[in-house]
Amino acid sequence: MSNKVVLITGGSSGIGKSVGEFLIQKGFIVYGTSRNPDKIRNHPFQLIGLDVNNKQSILKAVDEIIAKEGQIDILINNAGMGITGAIEETPTDEMRKVFETNFFGAIEMMKAVLPQMRKQQSGLIINVTSIAAYMGLPFRGIYSATKGALEIVTEAIRMEVKCFGIEVCNVAPGDFATNIASGRYHTPVFEDSPYKENYQKNLDLMDSHVDSGSNPIEMAEAIFKIINSQKPKIHYKVGDFMQKFSILLKRILPDKVYEKLLMKHYKMKSPLSPGRGI
Repeated sequence: MSNKVVLITGGSSGIGKSVGEFLIQKGFIVYGTSRNPDKIRNHPFQLIGLDVNNKQSILKAVDEIIAKEGQIDILINNAGMGITGAIEETPTDEMRKVFETNFFGAIEMMKAVLPQMRKQQSGLIINVTSIAAYMGLPFRGIYSATKGALEIVTEAIRMEVKCFGIEVCNVAPGDFATNIASGRYHTPVFEDSPYKENYQKNLDLMDSHVDSGSNPIEMAEAIFKIINSQKPKIHYKVGDFMQKFSILLKRILPDKVYEKLLMKHYKMKSPLSPGRGI
């Protein structure tokens, strides 16, 4: 494994940094990406400039690594951003920005490395999604949608590139103790909003989940196991028991029963009176 070259998007902090640092210790050659690598000091592995929303930036970074190393063996599509807010109140332009980063940015990264991996007749692409990808969460619906879309695209592209010796899979983390909350787009809690009470309670709950989240080293260990797997699965989930169990519950419970469980968990207010539903 000592000559394997790994490219991690969003490698300057959080999960990306933890994964890169772990893989360096295992003998991998690791390149992380950041939009502003010059501003980051004493990083444990090499950072190169890359913006997943800029195709030319992506191609330049990939070409730079190939010129230096002659190969790219593993792409970890980790770069992403969060968004919160009621669907009605969240600006559509902000929704598009999150799709550009979380979904189209990941696709552009795959497009950029696939020619080299095809040439090598080998390669592994790991798309970092989210346990939130498996369910529509209140006030996080757009984030769930971006990650859910990437899960589905992974299933498709995995079949398309398998004949070239390339493997593609998803790994869906739960809540981890990172700085993701600081980088989210938050729709404001408007004083006159009909969603004010429910939204504020959900924001407080989201922040507490991240603050008490798992150590990102768990994601690093999981990704290391995926890399060492001869036949990677399509979907992996990394998180505490209840987070992973929630996906199973969604599969086996009637839709409305599962919805009630989610609403209770997120402390959502009930309808004002009976008979107002559809």
